[in-house]
Amino acid sequence: MAERRYYLWNIGCQMNRADAQRLEEELARRGLVSTRQPERADVLVLNTCVVRQSAEDKVVGRLASLSAIKRRHPERVLVVMGCFVADPAALATRFPYVDAFFRPSDVAGVMAYLDERAERDAPMDPCAPVLPAPVSDLVPISYGCNHHCTYCIVTIRRGPEISRPLDEIVADVTDRVARGAREVTLLGQNVDSYGRDLPGHPDLADVLQAIHGIEDLWRIRFLTSHPQDMTQRIIDVAAALPKVCPSWELPVQSGNDAVLRRMARGYTADHFRDLVARIRAADAASAINTDIIVGFPGETADQFADTLQLVEEMRFDVVHIAAYSVRPGTPAANWPDDVPPEEKERRRVAIEELQTRIAGEINAAALGTTVEVLVDGRQRGRWRGRTRTNRLVFFADVGAWMGRLAQVRITWAGPWSLIGEVVGEGCPTF
Repeated sequence: MAERRYYLWNIGCQMNRADAQRLEEELARRGLVSTRQPERADVLVLNTCVVRQSAEDKVVGRLASLSAIKRRHPERVLVVMGCFVADPAALATRFPYVDAFFRPSDVAGVMAYLDERAERDAPMDPCAPVLPAPVSDLVPISYGCNHHCTYCIVTIRRGPEISRPLDEIVADVTDRVARGAREVTLLGQNVDSYGRDLPGHPDLADVLQAIHGIEDLWRIRFLTSHPQDMTQRIIDVAAALPKVCPSWELPVQSGNDAVLRRMARGYTADHFRDLVARIRAADAASAINTDIIVGFPGETADQFADTLQLVEEMRFDVVHIAAYSVRPGTPAANWPDDVPPEEKERRRVAIEELQTRIAGEINAAALGTTVEVLVDGRQRGRWRGRTRTNRLVFFADVGAWMGRLAQVRITWAGPWSLIGEVVGEGCPTF
């Protein structure tokens, strides 16, 4: 049987990464081999994002680049999945060379379509191997979102929140650990509202407790959390379970209450401050990461100054910064985009420079200390891994460290990564 290849292009959030991994697993089960060269692929899959205009532009550009392949080889299959797919019929008219369009996370739909196409020409290879899981794997526990933030297209494209049954999540994590995963990140567009649509209303704390006992699972993470929905029960359970890493993704978006109201975030800056304080009181080692949007419609210089002050005060470990861009179909798209582009950029740079200083100070405190690193790959001749607080660490060593825990003494610290030397091997103590 001739070797068949697939090309998978993926951009966007962690949920998209998880969907892409599931697609790769399913394609491998059918005997297809990955290629980075689209012109060599029998099957081409694009998993898309449109959270910002720049992401949507990348999707359109990639589609244009693949149109030549389809013209030369019409028998090859090109499918598009993800948040770009709002109106499949309209997209089919706009991009007639695409064979099929699928909604976000519809991995089953993509594979059913590919199976139907392949039935007569390229049946599934019964000897195809099962892919090993990544050392750090992604496990969705819910899809969609019930919030309606005025700038966000996620609810429009992904729909309302749907939680996976708890036993299904446990089985999924167990399978991934059996295939080599040592860390899992539980994913949801709003992970801390998990379970409200299920019988008995289990919550994220129940998921953490349910998977904590899985043998050979060493670390558990979860993202992304909505500050309005985080409960004290989740905070306390996360702090009490040793496998749960003290690393929190809490998008604040703005430090000004008027802007937060216009964003329909459902909390105040002081509520966010109190939430961070309670997390750090439960576990002083907790790292807090956040997202911030600058230049939201109507944001004044004084309102932006409140955000700058919040960043200074909270001392986040990581800040993901985005300049506001209009997303058609959202409420904010009907408002004047009245912060000039150059001012958006000035505000973005101001946050970036402040956070670079703060992150540098936080990481500098690690110099001379020894940290536990779960090694998940190599980069530029060094081993690469992360601490329990999700700090990126590199070290050089001749040993085979992939998938192992290393004790690393930090010898260099920058704002975005650490470098050290191995002083021993870590050992899970659960």
